[in-house]
Amino acid sequence: MSESKLPAPLTPPSAPVAELRRFTAARVALGRAGSGLPTEAHLRFTLDHARARDAVWSAVDRAALIEGLAARGLAVDGVASQAGDRATYVRRPDLGRLLAPEDAKRLAMRPAARIALVVADGLSAAAVDTNALAVVDALVPLLAEHDLAIDHAVVVDQGRVAIGDPIGEALAAELVIVLIGERPGLSAADSLGCYLTFRARPGMLDSGRNCVSNIRDGGLPPREAAFKIAWLAREALRRELSGIDLKEESAAELAARTAESLAIRP
Repeated sequence: MSESKLPAPLTPPSAPVAELRRFTAARVALGRAGSGLPTEAHLRFTLDHARARDAVWSAVDRAALIEGLAARGLAVDGVASQAGDRATYVRRPDLGRLLAPEDAKRLAMRPAARIALVVADGLSAAAVDTNALAVVDALVPLLAEHDLAIDHAVVVDQGRVAIGDPIGEALAAELVIVLIGERPGLSAADSLGCYLTFRARPGMLDSGRNCVSNIRDGGLPPREAAFKIAWLAREALRRELSGIDLKEESAAELAARTAESLAIRP
């Protein structure tokens, strides 16, 4: 065999660097095959890239989501943004922030909501299908501990984060909680984000929102995320603000709860 046809030498990462892979899903310490990636690393990259693309272009199981929310006792409406299809949604983010006029009129006829929950597909259908109802299941009882309830849920097709603003206005909501599929990366294609806005109205700046991100198994588990969301919701309503003026400080309360639960175990 000629020298030019010999397989590229495989260079594994050094042991201390390879040890870092136990702590992250990021692409570190992959080694080299000549000047390129080892075959296994290349195939994993190709698979994760395909999963990310599928997450963006797939559709949320809207019927199952609405049915699931209704089964949990929530009043639910299905609406759409002004991005008429997925291709428009991807190319025109501005239209994904605008509520279809007929849906705005329909929501305005509903009773006013103190807390409105918005579930939007965003950029990852997989995130919504996998995590949204799990967050709701953990969030509802945490809110109930403080005599708070989700008064209305709205499922949005082709929605961006700011779609919560016209929905909040239509429902006259004091607080809007948006669960939305986050932009998929090459280590996670099913990450859900949550955005809380006090008295959301069109024209709000992103600095007026609080965000809890990377909600997924392997990231921030839904139960832990729900605790943070409930704390932020409670404090936003109490202080009548959200965004950069509201710092999330739920860690001490969560630690106290954990210690109490461990103390009473038999």
